[in-house]
Amino acid sequence: MSALPHERLEQTTSAPDAPEIATSQNGTGDQPPAPDQQHLDIVDEVAGEELRPVEVVRRLDEYIIGQGDAKKSVAIALRNRIRRQQLSDELRREVLPKNILMIGPTGVGKTEIARRVARLTASPFIKVEATKFTEVGYVGRDVESIVRDLLEQTITEVHDDRIAEVEGQAKELANTRILETLLDADDKPAPRVEQPEGGQVDKTAEAAAARRRRARRRRLARRLASGALEERPVDIEVEEPFQPAFEGFAGTGLEEVGYSLSDFFSQMAPVRKRQKRMPVSEARTTLMQEETDRLIDMDRVYDDAIRLVEDDGIVFIDEVDKICGRTSDHGPDVSGEGVQRDLLPILEGSTVHTRYGAVRTEHVLFIAAGAFTAARPSDLIPEFQGRFPIRVELQALSEADLVRILTEPSNALTRQYAALLATENVTLDFAPDGIDELARQAHLVNEEDENIGARRLFTLMEQVLEEVSFRAEDFNGQTVVIDRSYVAARLGDLVRNQDLRHFVL
Repeated sequence: MSALPHERLEQTTSAPDAPEIATSQNGTGDQPPAPDQQHLDIVDEVAGEELRPVEVVRRLDEYIIGQGDAKKSVAIALRNRIRRQQLSDELRREVLPKNILMIGPTGVGKTEIARRVARLTASPFIKVEATKFTEVGYVGRDVESIVRDLLEQTITEVHDDRIAEVEGQAKELANTRILETLLDADDKPAPRVEQPEGGQVDKTAEAAAARRRRARRRRLARRLASGALEERPVDIEVEEPFQPAFEGFAGTGLEEVGYSLSDFFSQMAPVRKRQKRMPVSEARTTLMQEETDRLIDMDRVYDDAIRLVEDDGIVFIDEVDKICGRTSDHGPDVSGEGVQRDLLPILEGSTVHTRYGAVRTEHVLFIAAGAFTAARPSDLIPEFQGRFPIRVELQALSEADLVRILTEPSNALTRQYAALLATENVTLDFAPDGIDELARQAHLVNEEDENIGARRLFTLMEQVLEEVSFRAEDFNGQTVVIDRSYVAARLGDLVRNQDLRHFVL
C-alpha cells in the first residue's frame, strides 16, 4: 500500500535555544487530526468525482486489458463503500459490502484488478492463497491470521505516513542534540570565579561566558547546517532495543502468544543506553529515529489502522477452487471444506482479536478468485457461495488481447524492457510485426500447453531479449529492432519442439 492519501501535516516546533538550525513555519506545533477526523479526510478525498465507477474503470483500463465485467463489479463495490460513508450512523451499520467471486483462467487480470483498485483508494489490501490454510485443529495457518496480517501491514503503512509527517520536527530535534553534544565537547573547563567579599557572585564573568557559548553555538549551527561537520566524529547516547531471547518461540499457530510475551518483557525491561562514537551524518539518522519514536503516538497509529481495516480493507483470496470439497476414502479434506467453514464467520462479520485490539470484519470487502478448471463454483459449500453474491467471469485472452497488452498499458512489458536497456544506452525498437509475432507465439503456446494467460509473455520476452540483456555493453549506442524475423529466430525452434517447450517456455 502506498502512503495514505490524506494531506501530510507540517509538524514543526521551534526547539528551545536552537533558532539557528531550523525555524517553525508557523511558529506552533500542529497536532495531527483526531483519528475520526483523519478517517473522514480520507473518505472525503476518495468520494470525489474522480472515483466514480466510470472513472475507476477508465483508470483500470490504463493497466488491464479487457475484463470489463469484472472491472465494473469492483468499481461498483468500491463506490458503494463511499456511498455508505455518507449515510447516517444507524443505517451505515446495516449496509454490508457485496463480496465478489471472480471466475477465470490464470493470468487474465483477476489479482491485478483488485490490487489496482486498492491502490486507487489507498485501501488496506492483502492477497492470500486459500490453499495455505487448514481447518482449525490441524497443522497449518488458521484463517484469522488473514485479518492479523492485514492489520500488521496497515500499521506499517500508517506508521510510515506518520514518520513522513514528523520528519522535519525529528530532524530539528536531532540537530539540536548534536549541536549540544558538540558544544559540550568543545567547552573548556571554566576558570574559577573568586567570590568577592560580601558574598556576591561576579555576574560579569558569568554573562561573558554565556555570550561566548552563544557565539560558539551560532558558528557551530551555521557549519552544521552547511554540511561542513558531516564527517566529524561525535559521541552520542543511544538506546539499545530490547531483544528477547525466546523470540523464536513464536511459530505457526503461536504468533499472538509470542508477540504478547515479547511486548510484555520489552515493557518490563528498563531502557538501556550506551555511548557510541559515529560521524555527525550517522548520528543524525540514529537520533532522528529516536525522536520519531517519541513524537509518534503508537496507540493512535494502532487505532487508525484498525479503523482503516474495518472500513476500507480489501482481502483477495486466490485459488478458492482448490478448496472445493472432495470425496475421499481416507477422511475429510482438512484444507478444503473445513477451510470454507472456518472462513464463514469472517466473511459474514466477526471479531478477530489481535495484539493491537479487536478487529471487526463486517465491512471488509472480500474478493475470491479461482480458475475452476477441475471444479465448479457449485462445488463450494452453499454457505460459502452465499457469502459471494456477485459473480463475474473473466475471459481467456485472445491473440489480439496479447497484442494490446504489449502496447497499450502504461506499464507494458515493451516499455519496461526498453527503459531497462536504455540505462545502458541501448535503444530497443519494437516493430509492430515483432509485437504481433510475440503475441502469436504466446497464444500458440497457451493453446497447446498450459494456458497461463499474459504471464506467458514474460517467459517469451526473456527468451527474445536474452542475448541483448547479457551483452548490453556490445550494443552500446545502438538501436536493436525487435521485428518478426528477430522474434522468430529466437523462438522458432523452442515453440516447434514440444518437449523442449515444456521445460523452457
